[in-house]
Order: sequence, then C-alpha cells, then structure tokens
Amino acid sequence: MPPTPSAARRAPRIAVIGGGIGGLTLALALRRHGLRADIYEQAAELAEIGAAVALSANATRELERLGLGAALAAVSTEPTELIFRDGRSGARVAAFPVRDGGAYRERFAAPYYGVHRADLQKVLGGALAGEGLHLGHRLAALDQRGDAMALTFENGAEVEADLVIGGDGVRSVVRRWITGGDKVRYSGTSAFRGVVPMGLLPSLPDPQAIQFWMGPEAHLLHYAIGGEADSVNFFAVVEGPETWTSDRWLAGIARAEHRAGFAGWHPAVIEMLDALPQSQRWGLFVTDPLRRWHRGRAVLMGDSAHAMLPHHGQGANTTIEDAVTLAELLAELPAAGGARDLDRMMRRYQGLRQRRTRTIQRSAWATNRLLHLPDTAGPEALARRDARMARFPEDFGWIHAFDARATALEAAAGGSRTA
Repeated sequence: MPPTPSAARRAPRIAVIGGGIGGLTLALALRRHGLRADIYEQAAELAEIGAAVALSANATRELERLGLGAALAAVSTEPTELIFRDGRSGARVAAFPVRDGGAYRERFAAPYYGVHRADLQKVLGGALAGEGLHLGHRLAALDQRGDAMALTFENGAEVEADLVIGGDGVRSVVRRWITGGDKVRYSGTSAFRGVVPMGLLPSLPDPQAIQFWMGPEAHLLHYAIGGEADSVNFFAVVEGPETWTSDRWLAGIARAEHRAGFAGWHPAVIEMLDALPQSQRWGLFVTDPLRRWHRGRAVLMGDSAHAMLPHHGQGANTTIEDAVTLAELLAELPAAGGARDLDRMMRRYQGLRQRRTRTIQRSAWATNRLLHLPDTAGPEALARRDARMARFPEDFGWIHAFDARATALEAAAGGSRTA
C-alpha cells in the first residue's frame, strides 16, 4: 500500500528491540503507512524458540489485514473443536465447534489457527524481506539524549532513534530502563512441551481438536499444527517447583519426572508425554502489572509489558494487538509533531492496552486454578468448574472478538478532535 501523504512527510527513526512476532508485525503494520522501523534482534538468525502458537481471531484478523492470510493458512491447522476433558477418565466436560460448521469464523469473522512458531516467523519475515532487520544486535544500554534515544549494542554498534519500542520479551532491557528494575516473577508453575508426529498418538481422541485435559494440580493442552495437521503441539503444566533457582527458562529434570504430575491419567496423556524424550522443564514467568509502559522516548509492547500465563493462549495474540495499535497511533501523529505529541501518543497507547492485558493476565491466573482444581475441593466445586467450562464462549468470547485496529483508529480520531 502506498504511504499516505501525512506519513510521507515525516520520517521518524523508529527502533524496535526484538525481532520476534511483535517486532515483525509492528514493522509490517508501520510499512502499510509508509513508516520504516529498524529491528534489532540479538540472535544471529531469525529463529523462534518454542514449539507452536495458537492464533485466535483477535490476531488472525490483523494478520489478514496485512496481506498474510493465504500464507498463514497454508502452514496452519484450524482445529475442529475446543474440548475440555477430565484428565483421568478422558470424558468430555464441555465442547464447542471451531472449524466444524464454520462456527468460529461465523462468530468472530476470522479463523483460529494452530501454527508452528518457526512457520509463523517465516511468514512474517518473508513479508518483511529483511527490510530494516539487523541481526546479532543484543541491546546493552540505552539513554535519552535530548530528543533522541542512544542505543548501544554488545557488538559495539551505536545508533540513535526518535522512538525505541521494547519488544524484547520477559527479561526486557528496555523495561528495566523504563521502570528502574526487573518486574519478572516466577508463577509457581512449570511445563513440559513438545511437537509430536500424529502417528505416534494412536490413543488420542479427536486429534485435530484443541483440547484441555484437566486434573488435580496439572493440565495438558494440545492442538494440531501445520498445513497437513500432521503434528500435535502439547504443553503440560504442573504446580511447582515452589521456587525457581535457575537464571534461565529451563531446568533439568530427573528421568520420568515429567510423568509425576500425571499419574493415573488417561493413556492418551501419558502417550503424548512419553512420545518424545523429556530432559527439562520450562519455568512459567509473568510480569507484575506495570504502572508505566513508557518513559522519555521509549515504550513497551508484548511480553516486556504484560507477560502472562499461557492458559488463554493470548501471549502472541495480545502482542500482535500491541503492534497494530502502536502502528495506527504512530501513523496519526502530526507531520511536524514533537516530544509532546509523542508523549500523548504513548499515553494513549498505554490507556488502550493496559486494562485489557491486565484483565487477561488476571483471568489466566484464575483459569490455572480451575484447570488444576484438586479432588479435595469436593464434588460441588468440581461441578462448578465444569459449569464454568460449559460457559466458555460466553465468558471469554470478548477476548477473541476484540478488534485492535478499529479500537486504535477510534481512539486516534477522538484524540485528534480533542488535541
């Protein structure tokens, strides 16, 4: 899309720290408005860690608007249903059609996909075609000098930018500069994960559904991924360990430790956990709610601002929302705008994003408690849990229905009338 006349008159130097899903989406969304972003990624090559990601309508509608719909569909699986199961008996507690009958698309006007992170990265990176991407740049320090931000990288490079956007994850260097400290907290839960070929899971019912298996102090989430739906991504979450002593995301485990939280569970669960060698667990970390997302000419997005438990599958989705929101607000800045206009934009961005992401964060904590409800809670509590799962579309449809671009455009229009 050609740049709008207002966008063509200005050329702010925008530095994005982090070349993950958020950084790449932001660069593509800015390019739609004729704005360029330089992305500084610490890795030597663009390779996403982790296994897979579930993209709900609040993200896929934005990616389709960026022209990525066909490429994304080609590498994704649209789940047949969403199913909640008892982890031990395997009985269906609640189920809702997704692909079946076109139910999800009809309700939310966009698809739900399971996709390998590497494939999503390729779709985003391929669309960007390397424009403004700087690999091997790990941020060491940043400082504001007058109206500019000075960035220093571990490889010795030094650059200046009019605006720095920190999309550098849970252990964000940009966040530490903005807040003056580290706001990361271990959740008290950890996970085992993997991508399993479908042929290794003969006991798995409804293999192309996205499914939660629930039980005391643990749950298993899985969904099919890939254009051929030939693999299953799983994420098995357990309570503990009580403390996390490693300074890394990963910690080694003893042989068969991954099974301990799932003793007596359905054969399909054990089959999935044992399909791949398990030698480590992932600590699940969150960011405490931040009072400010910006300082000077630096602002946060994605996990650097609101890392959350993954039990609504919204980490990547809310990051994409952040990116689209920032792009729309930046595109509406006055051509001759200065520090005051930029500060107003960042305050508006925080106002648009803070409440929603905090609400999803809190809901993910509550969902963890429901999924891990112990038998000692009693039959009435378990029945209330099952009833809550049966209301999933009514209780959580607001997450998927959200339209980030429309919300940002409405805010920008309102702001331009009152500024």
